[in-house]
This record gives sequence, structure tokens and C-alpha cells, in this order.
Amino acid sequence: MTGPSGAPDDGRPVTDAIREEFPGVWAWYGHATGSWWAMVPLRCGPRLVEALNPRELRDAIENAANWPWPKNGSSLRA
Repeated sequence: MTGPSGAPDDGRPVTDAIREEFPGVWAWYGHATGSWWAMVPLRCGPRLVEALNPRELRDAIENAANWPWPKNGSSLRA
């Protein structure tokens, strides 16, 4: 069974691959938000990023310092 955005119920195959590709990054699929998330370690401290799909999550991780989501700590977008 899959969830929103075609994510597996637990999102594990994707998040496990992301964690392997980016050591030190913690990634997960948010069932309540329908978004992909990652906590990315940066020199200035950890940064939470949100993305619409796994490909975008990889971009968010690579550009975490300048990633625009979540804005003001919110995962809600119009």
C-alpha cells in the first residue's frame, strides 16, 4: 500500500537510501503533512527541510542553508 505522493506506508526504502547517500542526515516521510523531511547538520546547527518528493528532498539536503521550506517553522503552503 502506498500513501500520498506514491510514498510507501513507511517511506523506508527512500529514506534509507537518502540516509546512506547523505551520512549524518535524518530523513523521513510525514504522513500527516504529505511531505518529505530531513534534519541536515550544518556548521551553524541542524536545519529542518521539507520537500514535496524524494528528488526535491535531495535538492533540499544539498542546499539546506538556503532551502525555503518550511517557512517560519510551518509546513503549511497555499
